[in-house]
Amino acid sequence: MPLRAHLVELRRRVFLAAIGVVVGAVIGWFLYDPVFTALQRPIELVAAERDDLITLNFAGIATSFDMQVKVSFFLGIILSSPWWLYQFWAFVTPGLTRRERGYAIGFVAVAVPLFLAGAFMAWWVLPNAVRLLTEFTPTGATNIIDAQTYLGFVMRIMLAFGIAFLLPIIMVALNFAGIGTAATWRKGWRWAVLLSFVFAAIVTPTPDAITMLAVAIPMSALYFLALGVCVLHDRRVDRRRVAAGLPRLDGTMADEPDAAAGPA
Repeated sequence: MPLRAHLVELRRRVFLAAIGVVVGAVIGWFLYDPVFTALQRPIELVAAERDDLITLNFAGIATSFDMQVKVSFFLGIILSSPWWLYQFWAFVTPGLTRRERGYAIGFVAVAVPLFLAGAFMAWWVLPNAVRLLTEFTPTGATNIIDAQTYLGFVMRIMLAFGIAFLLPIIMVALNFAGIGTAATWRKGWRWAVLLSFVFAAIVTPTPDAITMLAVAIPMSALYFLALGVCVLHDRRVDRRRVAAGLPRLDGTMADEPDAAAGPA
């Protein structure tokens, strides 16, 4: 597919994904009250524990309306995740066979729970993060938190966790599209594990190692699970290429030893 066609397809997929987010945001508008109550719950718990004045503040006249719009679009991203994840799959895998394009259902069926699991993990970490960060408030002082700053922080961390849990699925999608082979992902496993722990250390601002491990270990496990899927897919591709008289993905021919297998 030429570059111009790729750009046209990208624009189409982004437009379709945006339409899905807007529809989800309309639904999210009517869910704002219970969601806002849940989002400010960690603040209320910390305030009750310390018997201090820790509360959210809407500083401007239009701040409450602005926050409802932002939370609605945040909910729209979550509610429409099956739709925009499908659009991503359809864009990166346009050259697959009809059977392989059918894997889109499996991709979405796995990607959506992973995205939601990442968002839930962030929600699980959030109360400890709020507790730690508000501990720096001096005794006798009040902590009136700007609502936009707080809710923006919550939404960013939830989306960051959700996208982080999607990275293994993106690995598989790129592998199916022929962009990244299993050998490439295998060589980078040490970096993947290191980055998982660095990410966990940054986004879990708590002093205990348990919380960090609870985030980093599932992310590392998902990487190796995705690597296993890529290995199986590359083996099927190699069998088809050998049957057609073509070199394997690593460049070797059928009568040569498989470089991925290592020395005998």
